Amino acid sequence: MQYVVGITGGIGSGKSAVTDRLASRGIDIVDADVVAREVVAPGEDTLSAIVAHFGDHILQADGSLDRAALRQIVFQDPAQRHWLEDVTHPAIRTRMKAQLESARGPYAVLVSPLLLESEQRALVDYVVVVDVPPELQIERASQRDQNSREQIERIMAAQLSRDKRLLGADDVIDNSGTLPFLEQQVDLLHQKLLKLALNPEAP
Repeated sequence: MQYVVGITGGIGSGKSAVTDRLASRGIDIVDADVVAREVVAPGEDTLSAIVAHFGDHILQADGSLDRAALRQIVFQDPAQRHWLEDVTHPAIRTRMKAQLESARGPYAVLVSPLLLESEQRALVDYVVVVDVPPELQIERASQRDQNSREQIERIMAAQLSRDKRLLGADDVIDNSGTLPFLEQQVDLLHQKLLKLALNPEAP
């Protein structure tokens, strides 16, 4: 059975910088956000179910899902959001599980912003939280996504609080400094994970 490491953190925390470094060390990365897009791609059963429920107007001209239109519907109507989650979450979980099981290398990584507040937690053996102070989170996420401070704060409010996230961590990466400082921590984490993958019962 593959040893699976979960990596999570709030918006703008730097999860991608951590997983990029691990990928450069030969570790397979399964990204929950990428899988969520894959399961609603044209030709997928999940997309067919969504179109049957909401209608063709949530498709773009090329047959792909109009995410903005769908988001508008489900954020205004909790019942519709729950319906969508009931359809997409099992499909996402099944695909993530398959990708993790087919991963090569000493351990696999599942990176997900919702790792600790969802059933995805059950898929991983060890949880790493990428942590930054909230002000730095807002600054980095605003620069990266060109979103307003208010938008970033709304997203942060919808995510698990920093305190709760840290409580769920087996390990924490501090990304409040420079990239070399981050990479040094990730390299140390990688060495630790190699040992854990070989002997999960080790203290």
